[in-house]
Amino acid sequence: MLQNKIKYSQLIKNEALRLGFLDCGIAKATFLEEEAPRLESWLKNNAHGEMKYMEGYFDKRLDPRLLVDGAKSIISLSLNYYTDDQQNDPLAPKISKYAYGKDYHFVIKDKLKALLHFIETEIGEVAGRAFVDSAPVMDKAWAKRSGLGWIGKNSNLLSKKGSFFFLAELIIDLELDYDNVFNQDFCGTCTRCIDACPTQAITNPYIVDGSKCISYLTIELKNNIPEEFKGKMQNWAFGCDICQDVCPWNRFSKVHNEPDFSPKEGLLDFSKDELTEITEEVFRKVFKDSPIKRTKFEGFKRNINFLKE
Repeated sequence: MLQNKIKYSQLIKNEALRLGFLDCGIAKATFLEEEAPRLESWLKNNAHGEMKYMEGYFDKRLDPRLLVDGAKSIISLSLNYYTDDQQNDPLAPKISKYAYGKDYHFVIKDKLKALLHFIETEIGEVAGRAFVDSAPVMDKAWAKRSGLGWIGKNSNLLSKKGSFFFLAELIIDLELDYDNVFNQDFCGTCTRCIDACPTQAITNPYIVDGSKCISYLTIELKNNIPEEFKGKMQNWAFGCDICQDVCPWNRFSKVHNEPDFSPKEGLLDFSKDELTEITEEVFRKVFKDSPIKRTKFEGFKRNINFLKE
């Protein structure tokens, strides 16, 4: 039985890497005891801002067995999106690296479906569900438990390969060979992410006030951006890479090889004036199937207008 678990786990990891994932680790599906008080405190402090969906499904966030009947294993996966491509006009409103190409939800979902199909074909009837940050699953906690890395002071998952990667999970009803939790913290005394954050969103090491984060302000926030952030956005119009760009571990990041993450045609060529004056027609054309569609045209214009006022 143990031999089968080891064999199946290795099969799954090999296939995950073949499908293009950066890393794959496996953890036992159980209650996240350590994370429960942290999540409760974070919500009580309103660090989620207007992300009211974070308040829902509290029990399911902490126990994946409530999401998938008979859940035994969490297969955590990371997918690299790092690129050294940059916008050509240094004065143009800035867009986060992860949004240069096709919406990662589509890309990762296809890979997860392929991996689940592989498991069913090679191992037998296995029930499970795929998750890509759109369900109440604590991605970073499970990635840490699966041995993929540690939680950094900017609250992102870090590994010795950097942090420019997406996280996703397969939750299945098959017992597997489980990886050890990543118990080391290689941030040490470094505070570069804390020092660099222009809105002081990292209120304490390992704790981010989401309501102050530039990514939240430019993507999740539906109302007007509060005036207190005027002059602090450092020209970010969609997302923010500051705390990752300054992280020493990201010097080990390697350029991704995922064709769907290649920059959308024309995106990097926009000048400051062209982005400032972008029309809805151009927005729809350039950002079709892009994460930037999340803000809608009105939200994107709101962000750009806030930067220039």
